Amino acid sequence: MSTGPSRTPHGDDLGRQLSTAVVLFHQAVAARVGLSAGDLKTLELIESEGPFSASELAERTGLTGAGITNVISRLAGGGHIERQIDPQDRRRAIIRATPENNLELEDAFAHLGMSLGAVIGEYNATEQAAITSYLQRMVHVLREETQRLGMNNPDARS
Repeated sequence: MSTGPSRTPHGDDLGRQLSTAVVLFHQAVAARVGLSAGDLKTLELIESEGPFSASELAERTGLTGAGITNVISRLAGGGHIERQIDPQDRRRAIIRATPENNLELEDAFAHLGMSLGAVIGEYNATEQAAITSYLQRMVHVLREETQRLGMNNPDARS
C-alpha cells in the first residue's frame, strides 16, 4: 500500500519528528533506571537548576500541585532527590537532587553527547553559532510555552 510520494519534512513536520525522537530517547533512558520520561526530565531540571520548592517546580514543569507532589514522591522513593525543610520558612520543603552517580544515565547521555558533537562538528564555526543560537531560542520558547500551558490549566491553580 502506497502512502504517497515521499517528501522532505519541513516546518511543523520536522519539529514534530525531532520532538518525538527526543521524547522517545528520554523514555528509553528513563526506563533503564525505572523512571518515566517526565520524571527523568524533572530530575534533570532539579539537578541543573535547583533546588526548588514544590510550587516552584510545579510552575517550571507546568504540572498541577498534585501532579508535582506525585513526581516528587516517586523521585524521593527512588533515592533520586531529597526533601529538606527550608530554614527560612519551616512550612516549606526544598527539593534537591541527591549526589548519586547513576552510571547508566551518565553513559546514555555521554554517548548522545559524543554523537551530537560529531554532527555539530560537520558545520563551520558560523553555522555552529547559528545552530547554537537557534537551539537556545527554542529552549526559551519551549520554557515559556510550558509555563503558559501550566497557567492555563484550571487544575494548576489549586
